Amino acid sequence: MNVIWKPQEKQAAFQARNEYEVLYGGAAGGGKSDALVAEALRQVHISHYKGIIFRKTIPQLRELITKSQKIYPAAFPKAVYNSTEHVWKFPSGARIYFGSMPNRDSYLNYQGLSFAFIGFDELTHFTQDEYEYLISRNRADGPGVRVYIRSTANPGGIGHAWVKQRFISPAPPNTPIRYKTQVRMPDGRVKTLERSRIFIPSSVFDNQALLENDPNYLTNLASLPEAKKNALLYGDWDSFSGQVFTEWKNHPENLDRKNTHVIKPFPIPRHWRRFRSFDYGYSRPFAVQWWAVDEQGVAYLYRQLYGCTNSPNTGLRLEPTAIAKAIRGIEESEEQGLCITGIADPAIWDESRGSAGTIINLFNEQGVYFEKGDNKRLPGKMQVHHRMAFDEKGYPMMYVFDTCREFIRTIPALVYDERKIEDVNTDCEDHDYDAMRYFFMYNPLPTKPEIIKKAEGFNPFSSDERR
Repeated sequence: MNVIWKPQEKQAAFQARNEYEVLYGGAAGGGKSDALVAEALRQVHISHYKGIIFRKTIPQLRELITKSQKIYPAAFPKAVYNSTEHVWKFPSGARIYFGSMPNRDSYLNYQGLSFAFIGFDELTHFTQDEYEYLISRNRADGPGVRVYIRSTANPGGIGHAWVKQRFISPAPPNTPIRYKTQVRMPDGRVKTLERSRIFIPSSVFDNQALLENDPNYLTNLASLPEAKKNALLYGDWDSFSGQVFTEWKNHPENLDRKNTHVIKPFPIPRHWRRFRSFDYGYSRPFAVQWWAVDEQGVAYLYRQLYGCTNSPNTGLRLEPTAIAKAIRGIEESEEQGLCITGIADPAIWDESRGSAGTIINLFNEQGVYFEKGDNKRLPGKMQVHHRMAFDEKGYPMMYVFDTCREFIRTIPALVYDERKIEDVNTDCEDHDYDAMRYFFMYNPLPTKPEIIKKAEGFNPFSSDERR
């Protein structure tokens, strides 16, 4: 038998799954791209079959195309590749395309098209909007065709947070995640539909062919800096290259507040200063944060209101008045008349549509007041770094109650902008970050903050033990 390509054990496990969505990988060297390129061949005997494999840019596609040129013509000698259209045409009439989405609106280039198989190589390089739009293109052009999506990924990249939430967090690896949705039929009946997805992990240890051909590759991965090593060698989704706030630590079980930013809630003393920070969003989430600052300047995020649907980075589309009423309701019931200073996104003062209709005026009408925040991006980012930094005893200048789940989800997932390399990528889910930035710029630490020593066994109710 002339074997053109044979899957290794983990590759075979990936290709054997019958869930609608499957994510494969999590670490480098697991044979992800080979498995994806081969998987696209499954239905090329059907004349009306069309598949497509995506990488973010055309240059990144070259490796996939090279792999296809080794496998496809060997398996189907009459298959022809058109380098202009980036498409393989098979004897049956089936086609496999190679596509890219380099710009924010590139996904619209696929409007009106259909593909029975859609593959994403390095899914974390794509936004959730791009992925979900292509789901709408995932359909058959005739009978007898299986319709499904397959992806590969390493931790990191602009899509890290939503990929992690979609595939990694809901269930352990190799465990199907079932989800339901409803649709109203023309006759008025509500029909419940079910689909499933799964994450199949792999690493270089699952790719014996690679280790035999290049024994030094394992050494290469093991020699990387710690964050990259954890992500690419071990597939750690909490540690990845490009992460902005590498200082972030989440160990809420540390009752003495050492070496962590996330802590269990405690009653905030009434004499601590209170602040409310706000980043406005409509189609994207809005973020409201309530902060308390103790006598030594340590900041505590103790409550948040985050306007997001079940889909990451998707807003509730609430009018400003509705948001203001929600804020006022929380403060009337929870803050008991305490004085709260509000700091907000300067954009809500925009008068381009007339001063009467500004967002800030709508908030003022509801008795919710803000001062204009300082939106300087890089100084604000440095204030976040200063606050997150641990002193010589292992204590930071900011803490977050573990009830602020959206903050804890989004802040460690922020990545750098590839063009503005010192800044956060604004395509990330950065709304909690922006609200935090306005607050920290209102309460700045010195450029080189003094190291304030803190006694062991810190008690928030005893001022002489507080830093």
